[in-house]
Amino acid sequence: MPTQQKTLPPQPQPTSRKTRPTDLKNRFFRHVMFWKISQRVQKYFYPYVTRRLGADDVLFFNYGYEQDPPMAVPLGASDEPDRYCSQLYHSTATQVGLSGKRVLEVSCGHGGGASYLMRTLHPASYTGLDLNPAAIAFCQDKHDLDGLDFVRGHAEDLPFDDQSFDAVINIEASLHYLRFPRFLAEVARVLRPGGHFLYADFRPADGVAAWEATLAGAPLRMLSQREINAEVVRGMDNNSHQWVGRINRHVPALLRGLARDFAGVPALPFYDEMQSGGLSYRMHCFAKA
Repeated sequence: MPTQQKTLPPQPQPTSRKTRPTDLKNRFFRHVMFWKISQRVQKYFYPYVTRRLGADDVLFFNYGYEQDPPMAVPLGASDEPDRYCSQLYHSTATQVGLSGKRVLEVSCGHGGGASYLMRTLHPASYTGLDLNPAAIAFCQDKHDLDGLDFVRGHAEDLPFDDQSFDAVINIEASLHYLRFPRFLAEVARVLRPGGHFLYADFRPADGVAAWEATLAGAPLRMLSQREINAEVVRGMDNNSHQWVGRINRHVPALLRGLARDFAGVPALPFYDEMQSGGLSYRMHCFAKA
C-alpha cells in the first residue's frame, strides 16, 4: 500500500521586514502624499496646539539642532531650557550678519526664535508673521521687545510692500505650504536687492527632487546648502524629554503615541526616518540679485 503522508498544520510565517507596523509607519512618513495631506490640516492643527499648550509657555516648535562637539552657544537662564531649538535659529540666522537689518520671519509660531534673535543678533527690526491667530495673540502677550512685532498673515500672500526687508527667515514651516513656489516668489518680492533668505526645512525622500527643482527655479540665488540630519537628530535626542512631559499632560491618551512620534521622540518612526535619511533636512542661504 502506498504510504500516506501526514499533513502538517500551517506554520506561522515570520513577519516580513517590509510588513512590520514600524516599517509601514516609516514608509508612511517618507511618502510625499502624507505631507500633501498634512498641508490640508495645518490651519486647524496649529491653533489647536496653541490652545492645548498655552499654559506650558511653549515658545518653539522645531526639532532642535546640536553639533559634535556641542555648539555651546552662550545663553541666559531663561533661554537655557530651549537651547537646542534656539541653536537651530542661531545656526540658520547667522549665515549672514543681521545686526542693524530689517528682518521678517515667515511662520514664526510662538515667537521663541524671534525673541531670541532680536535679543542676540540685534537687527534694527524683526517682524514675525503667522497664519495662526492664537499664536499671534500669544506672541503679542509674551514677547515685549522694542523693534519686535507680530502680525497675522499668509506665507503665500505676504502683507508687505516690495523690498521691505533685508532678510527673510523661514524655519521648519514651508513643508506645510500648499503653493511653495508662490511663497518663494513672495520672499523675493519683499526682499531688497542684495537681501538674504535664510531657510531650514525637510522633505521626504520621495519629494526631494521636486523640492530641489522648485528652489532652483526661484528668483533667488543659492549661496549655500547643507544637509543637517545628524545635527537635528541630536536636537531630538536632547528635546524629547520636554515633549514627552508636555504630551502626557495635554494630549488625550489615545493620541499620545502618535504625538510622541511627530515630536521626534527617539526610537519611533519619525525619528528613525530622520536618522536614516528617509527624510532630508537641509539648511540654505539664498540672495536676491
